[in-house]
Amino acid sequence: MTYRRLPLGWVEANVDALCDVIGGGTPSTRMSDYWDGDIPWITSADIHAIDDIRPRKYISQRAIKSSATNLVPTGSIVVVTRVGLGKVALAKEPLCFSQDSQGLVFCRNKINGLYLTHYLSTAVQRFKYEGRGTTINGVTKRQLRELPVLLPPLPEQHRIVAEIETQFTRLDAAVGALKRAQANLRRYRAGVLKAACEGKLVPTEAELARAEGRDYEPADRLLERILTERRARWQPSKNRRRKYKEPAAPDTSDLPDLPEGWVWSSIGESFEVFVGATPRRSRSDYWDGDISWVSSSEVSFTRIKSTRERITSDGLKNSSVDIHPEGTVLLGMIGEGKTRGQVSILDIPACNSQNSAAIRVSQTGLPPEYVYYFLWGQYSVTRRIGSGNNQPALNKSRVQEIPFPLPPLTEQHRIVAEVDRRLSVIQQAEATVEASLTRAGRLRQSILKQAFTGRLVPQDPNDEPASALLERIRAERAAAEAAAKNNRRPRRRRRPKTPSPTGRGPG
Repeated sequence: MTYRRLPLGWVEANVDALCDVIGGGTPSTRMSDYWDGDIPWITSADIHAIDDIRPRKYISQRAIKSSATNLVPTGSIVVVTRVGLGKVALAKEPLCFSQDSQGLVFCRNKINGLYLTHYLSTAVQRFKYEGRGTTINGVTKRQLRELPVLLPPLPEQHRIVAEIETQFTRLDAAVGALKRAQANLRRYRAGVLKAACEGKLVPTEAELARAEGRDYEPADRLLERILTERRARWQPSKNRRRKYKEPAAPDTSDLPDLPEGWVWSSIGESFEVFVGATPRRSRSDYWDGDISWVSSSEVSFTRIKSTRERITSDGLKNSSVDIHPEGTVLLGMIGEGKTRGQVSILDIPACNSQNSAAIRVSQTGLPPEYVYYFLWGQYSVTRRIGSGNNQPALNKSRVQEIPFPLPPLTEQHRIVAEVDRRLSVIQQAEATVEASLTRAGRLRQSILKQAFTGRLVPQDPNDEPASALLERIRAERAAAEAAAKNNRRPRRRRRPKTPSPTGRGPG
């Protein structure tokens, strides 16, 4: 036990001196009658907070009698020591748990359960840095037993818990308000992006032209100009077909009406779309060159100014990759997580992997930010059109078929400027909220640190010192262990008396 200066009346003791440490287990899933009972059986996934356990499975008494697991009483503490390492919770009902946890059973009339749970919630975090194991970090029962606990007098434990609960209640209310603000900011961003691509964010070019008595180029003429310029610059290459194929216009039968001067197009009709590739990893001479190469994880609602990996000219020549110009919009095509449907803009010439599509917007003269904001606003829709069995995915054809609302060019620039302005405000607000949430987390830790160093509530010299409390706990546990040992000790069988030859008594 390490020496430390303790507050008045406090004592330091290991978990083993205060609690019985009981292991868990998993009943056999082949025994259906083990899983048809009403006794909660939990894993770390069922622990959501120190006072929030939500059992999903229930077992029978027979499962417990089979020694597959152990039942701990109400008020016990469950400490996760393997999968979910570091979680701690107070049981509000008798329950069992898996082998990834240990149960601490203690004298509830001598230790405040919430005090010990709050204390352990901070103390066991050290396990994350002392964990043993290869695939799953974990700690042994011995490590848990030897974990030191700083124990105040019982009345002070009650005062500490009351003050923690008071301060945490206020803090939780503030954190709840901050998270609601975060959600509102996300909804506002979605609303801005939606309004931008519906012609509702800025005055339309048609409205301004009428008000100013001038002509303007509507989007259908803009689209025809884009297609004409694409035909003129078409050249076959290693990754292109030899014959130019006119892109198909979208089916607009199920699409909503657009503002005056706008037209429905598609990503493939308005822009050339490329799918990337990955040079062979086994060829070291293809990598660590001077050509930027974007992986799918880097396509994440951002502007790409540099890449984690670069390829060589040999890697470029010997794979089906293309170098795309600045202003190309990348769209993630692969992944069940967040990757599929995310977008980025290239601020540098770069190649990309086969997991994303490269939409060459800049060669049309359109602002790439407009396409970027449109696809950002369509994130959830784009994800739904992914195809595939094991791994949902988009492909080049599906990307080309995405309907695209095309406004007049000057209106696109005004839309981009207004979206930039509003998203800048949102970004600043989100940064403020995030900083406040970080401060709230630090404040929570500060409250607990003060609690367990005797600075959260005043000490009372009239409180019975924790050393006396500890002695009574030891005495009671020793008596309980002795009684249990006596109950387990088998009775000695009495030898039958041997009859005397004379029949008058023992021989």
